[in-house]
Amino acid sequence: MPVPLAPYPTPPAPYSPPANGAQSQLVCSGCRNLLMYPVGATSVCCAVCNAVTAVPPPGTEMAQLVCGGCHTLLMYIRGATSVQCSCCHTVNLALEANQVAHVNCGNCRMLLMYQYGARSVKCAVCNFVTSVGVPASTTEQKFST
Repeated sequence: MPVPLAPYPTPPAPYSPPANGAQSQLVCSGCRNLLMYPVGATSVCCAVCNAVTAVPPPGTEMAQLVCGGCHTLLMYIRGATSVQCSCCHTVNLALEANQVAHVNCGNCRMLLMYQYGARSVKCAVCNFVTSVGVPASTTEQKFST
C-alpha cells in the first residue's frame, strides 16, 4: 500500500537585506570560520563547508573568546559564565569585557588574554610566562641583589 507524501512546507518569505547594508558576524557551526551576514538574516550558509548556522535572535548580545585548549574563536551569548568549545570540549571561563586584558607573549608574540589584577600570564603556545601589571623598574628592583 503506498504511503501518502506530506506536502512540502510553505517556504519563508523572501529575505530582503536592509537598505543601509548593515552586517553582523558569527562563527560557522561547521568549520568555525568567521561569517559575515546581513542584519536580519535568520541563518547563514557557509561558503567553505556549506554548513547552515542559525543566527541568534535580534537583540541578543554576543561576545567572543579564544579557546584555551585549541585556540579556536568561540562566540557565545554575553552574560554566560563559561563556554564549552565544540572542537576540543575545553570549558573556558567567560569573563565580562571589563574583567580581562590583553598582552602579547614576551616570547612568541601570541596575543594573550588574562584577568585584570594578574601578575603574569602563561602562554598556551610556548609556555613562556609574561609579567603583566608590574612596571619594569619594579621587577628589576625586586630581582636585583
